[in-house]
Amino acid sequence: MQIQINEEALPVYEALASPVRIKIIQLLSKNKMNVKQIAQALGLSSAIITMHINKLKKADLIKTEKVGQQKISSLKVDKIEINFPEKIFNAFDTKESSIPVGHYTDYKVKPTCGLATDEFFIGLVDEPKFFMASERMDAQLLWFTEGFLEYQTTNLLNHEEHLEMLEISMEISSEFPFANNNWPSDITFSLNDKELGTWTSPGDFADIRGKYTPAWYPDNQNQYGLLKTIRIMHHGTYMDGEPMSDVTIDDLRGSDIDLWKLRVEVKEDAKNVGGCTLFGKSFGNYPQDIKVKIFYS
Repeated sequence: MQIQINEEALPVYEALASPVRIKIIQLLSKNKMNVKQIAQALGLSSAIITMHINKLKKADLIKTEKVGQQKISSLKVDKIEINFPEKIFNAFDTKESSIPVGHYTDYKVKPTCGLATDEFFIGLVDEPKFFMASERMDAQLLWFTEGFLEYQTTNLLNHEEHLEMLEISMEISSEFPFANNNWPSDITFSLNDKELGTWTSPGDFADIRGKYTPAWYPDNQNQYGLLKTIRIMHHGTYMDGEPMSDVTIDDLRGSDIDLWKLRVEVKEDAKNVGGCTLFGKSFGNYPQDIKVKIFYS
């Protein structure tokens, strides 16, 4: 689960702000339980436990199902990631472009793989040839186990403008048949043929439905990814503020090139060959495609 620093996420913060509810989460992390079992384990009344269960359900942290005459509670999530508001770099002017996930200019992928628009799957899943179908331009979700996708976007800088920092953001996860929240994958990013570094995605998430994932898409398949931001600066390359490599903005040419070429890759010799899923603006938790933001002076 990913949440923001906003009022919409308040039920989650409120649900976690209780020693009793924390203990309930700890119990449910080990076993599914009914209200009576939780009450006995914590030495509280069933009425009090029911109140706490309802708060956890409102926050979408647990779910309940009826088994016979009992209501059984279980965890819906095994991880919460909090995204703080984007840090603004006021010292520089910016220009921004957006690349739909289906607008790749080169690719080589191995199954499991596939594509989907916001209305239907494109061709047959696990058939790489459909990555060249004309409908791919409308893709809002795509996935592959091994290989790469390569994108190009116009360099918006003029000759008198000096590149200071470059930022690339996308919603991304691993790829597992259907989904697996614990499925590490080493995903490597390159820009203009310079390798920026490798990030290990923790999984392929389907614990809850993606905020923008269309209603027709099955519940048991990957629902959302993590929003990851790569920044190439004068002193190195970082992902979400953590060092990624020694590649600096000075290693990239600025206004004297026409295009930025971005490659997203799962190498065949990676330690964790766990695939890659890319989410467009009509899938997942973020209404965006791949964003490239240029900071210049």
